[in-house]
Amino acid sequence: MIILVHGGAGNRKPSKKALRKLSDALSSGFDILSKNGSALDAVTESIRILEDSGLFNAGAGGNLQFDGIRRLDASLMNGKSLEVGSVIGIEGIRNPVLAALHVMNLPNVVLTNTGAQKIAVANGLVKLPKADPNSLRKLERIRKKEKKLNNLYRQFFSTVGAVALDRYGNVAAGASTGGTPAMLPGRVGDTPIIGAGTYAENSLGAIACTGTGEYIIRLALAKEICVNLRKMPPHAACLMSLKRLVRLGGKAGVICLNAKGKSVIMHTTRYMPSGYAARGRIMVKEGFDNSAFLNL
Repeated sequence: MIILVHGGAGNRKPSKKALRKLSDALSSGFDILSKNGSALDAVTESIRILEDSGLFNAGAGGNLQFDGIRRLDASLMNGKSLEVGSVIGIEGIRNPVLAALHVMNLPNVVLTNTGAQKIAVANGLVKLPKADPNSLRKLERIRKKEKKLNNLYRQFFSTVGAVALDRYGNVAAGASTGGTPAMLPGRVGDTPIIGAGTYAENSLGAIACTGTGEYIIRLALAKEICVNLRKMPPHAACLMSLKRLVRLGGKAGVICLNAKGKSVIMHTTRYMPSGYAARGRIMVKEGFDNSAFLNL
């Protein structure tokens, strides 16, 4: 049994508070696995904790778009059944990952705001408060400085994600995001796109990605790495695909595990707050394996 989580890749040093919250998420997720719970439940609960914290660009901490509204994305994939659930641009809901879980049980498994919000409200999901004055003032400053916006986009990709393997050999992957800083309304990144931001299949493994979503989508990065896992261990599989992404001009980080529970955390950026829990041990760091990319 193993679970991995991340709090986004970028060039900003994560706070100690954020690292502690990642540890909390890992502890809760691994507790579910230890009590014979499913990988899907462990992934969902870990992401929910990160959404609730307000410390990451997901859920309560999601970025505002140019019109001052949080539009959040999330996705989940069950590696046992290949069932998926995805919500795109959902407004006013604190835990989009829980909305994605409900969508997974519907005939239509990818829903944009109107449909996703109705499902969330019908299932009693908690609503987000309106944007606070500090967030609105920050948004206004960004609006006035296009150069600053571009700089933010290059540096910070604080999506959250999780992957897990349970005692029954089932894997799952999930991710949640508020998108990029002050993005245009309607922009969709990799997080809610199955095969790009997330992918899980019992015979291969599970992947969750973070980074410049437009580039991750172009490679269908999560699915590509999973396919690589057929013939190579996680480290080699991730390295091959991330090098391709860097050559295109993108930046990214991934958490990856294969069907045997071998795992890797790898990122092309300076930082990627992340960690894992396995065999009763929890490890969280501000960054893991990025040595191959620091001088690119």
